[in-house]
Amino acid sequence: MPDSRRPGLRAVGAGAVAVALAVLIVLLGVLHPPRRDGVFTDRLGPHNGELVADYLARAAESLIGADTSEHWALVSFTEYLPASALPHYRREMRIGQVLYQPPVPRVSTPLVAVPVPDSDTALLRSSADAAGQLWDRLQHSSGTSTGERSRRVLELSAERLRADCACVTGLVVRATPSELRDLAERPEVRAVQALPADAVAGRFAVVPLRPDTTDTVTPVPDDGPVPGR
Repeated sequence: MPDSRRPGLRAVGAGAVAVALAVLIVLLGVLHPPRRDGVFTDRLGPHNGELVADYLARAAESLIGADTSEHWALVSFTEYLPASALPHYRREMRIGQVLYQPPVPRVSTPLVAVPVPDSDTALLRSSADAAGQLWDRLQHSSGTSTGERSRRVLELSAERLRADCACVTGLVVRATPSELRDLAERPEVRAVQALPADAVAGRFAVVPLRPDTTDTVTPVPDDGPVPGR
């Protein structure tokens, strides 16, 4: 005669196994949490309309911490620098990008980011590489609706960069908070702002604080004459 209790026992047994499996999965999740994805939405630099004093305080606050991990950071200077001044910084930390923006009164020149390998030669050549980016942009804009003023601004910027102008407005570097704090103490450095340690290279926006921005961060006025080369 079949045992009528067996289906019930099987159901209880299956339920117990399911509960045990669920507990095991939860425990594994606690002991081995999924790896957190890198930061994709960060930004280095001031926001449009932000007071310079507020950004300087925010940048300084980002350097607080005792961890020894390397962080991506933006270095903004008190004045525009030539490429020849850059190897000095490479001896102390990794430089990932050089940011160029030729200063022209009341003319909105392009911001050019130049990725650089870890060598003095690449840093010294970065101004010419920035000029090359702008010449490429000019060639690709040929026959498009690019206005005459925009073309003249690109040509002027490329010529000045090719002549190794003092046009460096910032650097993207990688270093520890302690190294970044030491860098921020230098008289020629206006601000150093760091991202969290898990920020992913190439997946954050960068807008440097221009040396000639004094009170509030606003776009450069673009109503002045474009000088000749």
